[in-house]
Amino acid sequence: MERGNTKHGALLDERMAQETRGNVQGTAGGRAEEWKTPEPAGEDQPEVTFAPAGYGRGVPDGVGSTQGEAFSRFGTYIGLSAFPGDRAALERSARTLEAPDDVMRRLATLPDGQIFENAAQAWEASEGRTA
Repeated sequence: MERGNTKHGALLDERMAQETRGNVQGTAGGRAEEWKTPEPAGEDQPEVTFAPAGYGRGVPDGVGSTQGEAFSRFGTYIGLSAFPGDRAALERSARTLEAPDDVMRRLATLPDGQIFENAAQAWEASEGRTA
């Protein structure tokens, strides 16, 4: 039987195919050798968490809360190209993305002349104002 590969013999080709089968097929434990499996964190290292400490995108209650959902909705309608930008730039971006009235009302409460680097800064500047 003619093999298309002249670099390896049939046995070596089969062994190489078995070593990569887990990676190719996407099955669990796709590592060919045990020594290639990553080790867990050591005793002197911090525990792995879903998000770094203090992560909440400027929302006091964190993402997933009612406040967090409102912030997420707010940030969804402001394009990344609007940052850094002032209130007018954020409002233009929101109109382009067809933002709902509540987001436009919140943007209208932002102070004039202030430059916002990201959605979290704009959200914090609009906090406490009627949305």
